Amino acid sequence: MIGERIKSLREKKGYSITKLADLAGVSKSYLSYIERNMQNNPSLQVMAKIAAPLDSNIEYLLGEEPLPKIHEDEILDDEWRLIIKNAVDEGMSKGDFQALKDLIRSNMWKESKGETSVYFNEKKKTSNIIILHIDN
Repeated sequence: MIGERIKSLREKKGYSITKLADLAGVSKSYLSYIERNMQNNPSLQVMAKIAAPLDSNIEYLLGEEPLPKIHEDEILDDEWRLIIKNAVDEGMSKGDFQALKDLIRSNMWKESKGETSVYFNEKKKTSNIIILHIDN
């Protein structure tokens, strides 16, 4: 299923396997294996790298949600535009934004599961230190 969704999105974008592999920073042969379902368990990092140039997300590739649709009336306000512009000016890529989004969703999922401390029966307070380096 993952391979079929990637191939479908790639073809809709008009990308060859070589082009998508270059944009995602993965090898052409590995991408081909994924598309042909010979590699059924790519890492989340690889999936994020592939999803970004396809304007998709990991959840869609996994079949967990429909492809998000962006409507012209859903325009970002000036504050969001400035935040994004500054981040891009500082070197953040689409892949970096996707990885951060995935991390936030993961943390929200953990919180929704109510992970509690054995000793105090209260929510654990954790912090994450993240070092992202995603080559374009």
